[in-house]
Amino acid sequence: MKRKIYITAFTFLGILLQFLAHAIVEIWYVGLLLQDFQKYSFGFSWNQWFFIHHIGTVVLFVAGTLFGFWQGKFWWRIIYEERKFRT
Repeated sequence: MKRKIYITAFTFLGILLQFLAHAIVEIWYVGLLLQDFQKYSFGFSWNQWFFIHHIGTVVLFVAGTLFGFWQGKFWWRIIYEERKFRT
């Protein structure tokens, strides 16, 4: 039971970190688009940018979830199974 909670907490941390990364990138790039849309839009329209945003959101969410799950399993093994960090 402790292992499941540990891995779930790490998965949740991965999701939170991807939201933070997504927000930073999006605030930065939307700021560029609002400054000079012609220069930074790469020829895409606003509707295409919304579509890119939705795809990017799904990709980042899946990546954050998988990364958190992977890190949870990794650190569980290092700390509790191999006992490399003894107190």
